[in-house]
Amino acid sequence: MKFLSYLNRFISNFAFLALAYYSLNLMEKYQQRFILAVLILVYCALHAVTAFRSFYFYHRIERLEHETRRVASLLESGPSEIAARRLIINDVAGLRRGAEMCAYMDLMFLTLIVVICVAKIVSD
Repeated sequence: MKFLSYLNRFISNFAFLALAYYSLNLMEKYQQRFILAVLILVYCALHAVTAFRSFYFYHRIERLEHETRRVASLLESGPSEIAARRLIINDVAGLRRGAEMCAYMDLMFLTLIVVICVAKIVSD
């Protein structure tokens, strides 16, 4: 399931990259290309801000994981409860890592799109 999530994210980001590239190349007038590039850059900036906010959120989750592990080690309970807690904590850690990878993938594609837009704005 995790790899399908990565594949979905890759395909959607690649489609946006291809759409931005071809739409900027098909514009004949510089003014139209400039306006389209600026709109794409604004969208990329908003998406990047969202990705960076999610990194802050993932950092908070990671701190909560460490705190939960520390508190769980101090509590004395049965082996079944310890195993259940450990399973939940490991599942949360796996989901967090997967979401971080998707955010890194988003930022990589957004960087490529920004480079394409800036190149089309600068070139005549």
